[in-house]
Amino acid sequence: MSCDIYNYKCSDKGLILPLTNEYTWTIGFRAFIYIVGLLYSFMGVSIIADIFMQAIETITSRTAKIKMPDASNDTGYTEVEVKTWNGTVSNLTLMALGSSAPEILLSIIEIVGNGFQSGALGPSTIVGSAAFNLMCITGVCVLSIPEGLNRRIKHVKVFAVTSIFSVFAYVWLAIILLVITPDFIDLWEAIVTLLLFPIMVILAYIADKDYCGKKPIDDESKFLDTEEENLLDGDHADKHVIIEILRRLKKQDASPDEMARLTSHLMEQNQSHGRGWYRINAIRNLSGGTKLTTPMTEKTSELLETLLIEDQMGSTASFTSLSDGGAKSIVEFAAPSTAVFEKDGHARITVMRHGNLKRRVLFRVETIDGTAVEGEDYISYKETLVFEPNETEKHIDLQIIDDNIWEPDEVFFGRITIESDQQATAVVGRRAITQIVILNDDDPGVIEFEHPSFLFKESVGTALVPVTRIDGADGKVSVKWRTKDMTAIHGRDYENTEGTLTFDHGERAKFIEIQINDDKEFEKDENFEINLSETTGGAKLGKLKRTVVTIVNDDEFTGLVSRITNLTNANLDALRLQKQTWGQQFVEAMNVNGGDLETATTFDYVMHFLTFGWKLIFACVPPATIWGGWFCFVVALIMIGILTAFIGDLAAIFGCLIGLDDSVVAITFVALGTSLPDLFASRTAALNEKYADTAIGNVTGSNGVNVFLGLGLPWSMAAIYWAARGTTFEVPAGSLGFSVVVFTICSLLTIFFLLIRRNVGIFGKAELGGPKVPKILSGVYFIVVWILYVLLVSLNVYEYIPGF
Repeated sequence: MSCDIYNYKCSDKGLILPLTNEYTWTIGFRAFIYIVGLLYSFMGVSIIADIFMQAIETITSRTAKIKMPDASNDTGYTEVEVKTWNGTVSNLTLMALGSSAPEILLSIIEIVGNGFQSGALGPSTIVGSAAFNLMCITGVCVLSIPEGLNRRIKHVKVFAVTSIFSVFAYVWLAIILLVITPDFIDLWEAIVTLLLFPIMVILAYIADKDYCGKKPIDDESKFLDTEEENLLDGDHADKHVIIEILRRLKKQDASPDEMARLTSHLMEQNQSHGRGWYRINAIRNLSGGTKLTTPMTEKTSELLETLLIEDQMGSTASFTSLSDGGAKSIVEFAAPSTAVFEKDGHARITVMRHGNLKRRVLFRVETIDGTAVEGEDYISYKETLVFEPNETEKHIDLQIIDDNIWEPDEVFFGRITIESDQQATAVVGRRAITQIVILNDDDPGVIEFEHPSFLFKESVGTALVPVTRIDGADGKVSVKWRTKDMTAIHGRDYENTEGTLTFDHGERAKFIEIQINDDKEFEKDENFEINLSETTGGAKLGKLKRTVVTIVNDDEFTGLVSRITNLTNANLDALRLQKQTWGQQFVEAMNVNGGDLETATTFDYVMHFLTFGWKLIFACVPPATIWGGWFCFVVALIMIGILTAFIGDLAAIFGCLIGLDDSVVAITFVALGTSLPDLFASRTAALNEKYADTAIGNVTGSNGVNVFLGLGLPWSMAAIYWAARGTTFEVPAGSLGFSVVVFTICSLLTIFFLLIRRNVGIFGKAELGGPKVPKILSGVYFIVVWILYVLLVSLNVYEYIPGF
């Protein structure tokens, strides 16, 4: 009996593979090799897709200068730099191609490799990937939003157009596969499928520009074009921001490197990013590459927490924008702190509303214990209040209990929260918490400095050093103060060496005024101390009766600001998508976390080791800075095509070895492998962006593009080929037709439920997030719909469920 060593199980399934004779290999070993190769290829295609997206970002971010009429300018116009690509068009064309290139190229390569005959892997991968993107990714994004927060889709009309087309795309497939010409695709059907792609782009553009509707006068979209299409000056450090950070963190022990890292983090966080940015960052997080966000050290995180606490307690400077260009109402306390005498019996706090005043806003105010205890020192307050349209202030009287017993000053807090169904239209301001101080009115009080040290620039002119009166404010009291030279000398570096501060009845704060002399010469930091003594009116001195004042030389301070500015710019340059040279690409490819070892994690090291080979190979791709990104675009697309050919062979042979049909392999292994970067990108976008558009708004458009390009293009090629031979392109409907019908039903269930979430209060009237229980139920629902799709299609493939 003879045997053919060149004809063995699954040896004919691949276009390129197997590369060597596997006749003597066991089935189990071969299956193991092919699944490892498939997973490793998914890593590779993700990394080259990262580079491909860089090219697309470069192409779509090109700008042009236009002249806007400006009567205040001598020239009569102002030059404004705007993006040449419309955001919606770029999302539905190059961006969609960037995220779906492996699926689209797999479909094309499979048909060409099969001699222009239809295969199961390409079309099933496109449908399976669409199902995972729409249902599973949406479910994960819903669950990822923190409790009580939500995200709404902003560009509803664009989302409506792409949703309609994404559903229609699969309805159209079902019609041509099962109704018009069952099991065949005529040339006109293939061409119509392809032409639906530009039609969808044009209609989405019309919806984006709102050419068919009249914008409301107060619609925030009138600010949108300028805000989104003008280039934001967010890639250079702002010295005013750095000075403000230094001022607010002057008591923190932080190096210039840490300050620069914090500044670049704040500037990066204040920028809105597109889906391409999030996809690239997700891939780099998974592969141990250079992150597009500033890595935070433990010390930097502490500094950031300090800033956030100051923001919440009502700092006058802030680094975030809350009102979304005036579209939302901002509700906050009018003051961060209120003091009241115990004998007054009540404390009045004021809640103010600004931003959008045209809506009715519900908010809740409640009190929280500090050193003052509910029921003993004050009466608890927990009420839901309403701002009617155009109402800007509300006064709340909190009842104070006067027990006629001397006690030190005590504090409690008031807190504002927005009702969950109002979060799409209102937001809590930076003074979300106010402090209420109950002053003991039976004691003259204790006088002391507010802090043990103070820092002033030499050019400040007059230094105001605060002195506070605590634990009572009864009667008129005074305290004497005197300076003591240290490295600073009175008469040369500062004036006013002694004096008396007088507090009238009820006054709690005063300032010592000291004239600082600026000699306009470079000097090191100098300091002197101030001491309190000799109180009158029964007041006592507190623990902080001595403070040190440091005079910072302006030249040294300016130098520090310049050093931090340069370091911040270096950090921001490292976050740029495009690298200038091949050399920089190889340096990043060969170093874990792009060379930032300080913040590299164990996961970064492991993934860098696993993907090192791919990174080194793809570092040969031209940088996106050459020829406006087009050179990189073409080379990366070729690389993706080559790698996709291997993925198709690996998936087909693996499925054959373990007895899985190509359709099942496509909707599971291949669809998940190509869509995982999108999952992590969407989840991050859902957490970081103000709206849901970047997270899930582009999914529907991408699904439509997959059909119109991923099937329309190869089917048109095959239909032309077979038409030239006088016959018709054969596409057996089989499991593909069943899969398309099931997906269409599941997608309608998903989109319909998203509409319910947007309009029903129990879900927070938003597509993502909302109250805890409805959020969890919604997320589980979307994921279960996806599992149901995979299960039904798999049962149909193996003929447990009849087809159509």
